[in-house]
Amino acid sequence: MAPSKHISFMDSAVDLAKTALTVGEVPVGAVVVQKGEIIGRGHNRTRIDHDPTAHAEIVAIREAARFLGTDRLEDCDLWVTLEPCTMCAGAIAHARIGRLYYGASDAKGGAVDSGVRFFNAPTCHHQPEVYAGMDEEISAALLKDFFRSRRD
Repeated sequence: MAPSKHISFMDSAVDLAKTALTVGEVPVGAVVVQKGEIIGRGHNRTRIDHDPTAHAEIVAIREAARFLGTDRLEDCDLWVTLEPCTMCAGAIAHARIGRLYYGASDAKGGAVDSGVRFFNAPTCHHQPEVYAGMDEEISAALLKDFFRSRRD
């Protein structure tokens, strides 16, 4: 079921992406939601944590799993500002996230509707419902501005 216009958690994910931007990280934010409540938050932390796995989705999933005391997030939704990469798609599948909502597509590094299309692979053991393009313009603008500033 696609979200109602009144029930969107993308604003919270965008706020986290802006936080990532302020600490010099690629501006990606994510939240895990269960029954209308945010139970996990994350933004990219790869540089500040010196951890290549500290993508926004992974950070949010880890927090939600600790909150719930389980590795299975079957009745949870993940809202993220950028199409997940292969690593994050794998984590989403392993966590059994029910629904994935993402903002900007990532033709270069995405693995949901771009690239390897991880959830369509025969070896993928869980496929969430996927809703793309949620507030895409805002998320894409944050990323474009960030990478433009790096080139200048």
